[in-house]
Amino acid sequence: MKPEPLVIERILNAPISKVWKAITVNDEMKKWYFQLPEFRAEVGFEFTMLGGKDPDNQYQHLCKVTEVVEGKKISYSWRYDGYEGNSLVTFELFEEGNKTRIKLTHAGLETFPANNPDLARGNFEEGWKSIIGKSLKELVEQ
Repeated sequence: MKPEPLVIERILNAPISKVWKAITVNDEMKKWYFQLPEFRAEVGFEFTMLGGKDPDNQYQHLCKVTEVVEGKKISYSWRYDGYEGNSLVTFELFEEGNKTRIKLTHAGLETFPANNPDLARGNFEEGWKSIIGKSLKELVEQ
C-alpha cells in the first residue's frame, strides 16, 4: 500500500494574486515561511533553508523548484542535507469568489529516516497547519 501524502487545505480571505505573491516572492515568504537566502519561482532554481522544531537542532533543507504554473501552482523537491529521503511540496491555488483555497501537498514523507522523530509525519502535519493556517493566513488577510 502506497503511503498517502500529507494534504492540508484552507480558505484564505484574500485574492489569489496576493496569495501567489506570498508563496513565490522571497520578501513576502520571509514574513510567514522560512528565511531563504534567495528564492525564485523558476523551474530548476535551487534554494536552501534552515529549520526545525528545536532552535538548537536545525536541519539544512535542500530544495529545487520542479514546476511553476503562474498564479496557480508551484512545486519543489524537499530533502535534508546528510539524511536519506526526498519529498515533494506542492502549493496549489484555487479561486473561490474573492477568496483563495490553498492546497498544500507534501508527498514522500515516508522516505525520511523512520528512526528520526524530528522527521515524523506528525511533526510535518503540525508544522504545515501552523504555517498555512496561521502564519500565511495572518499575512494575506491583513
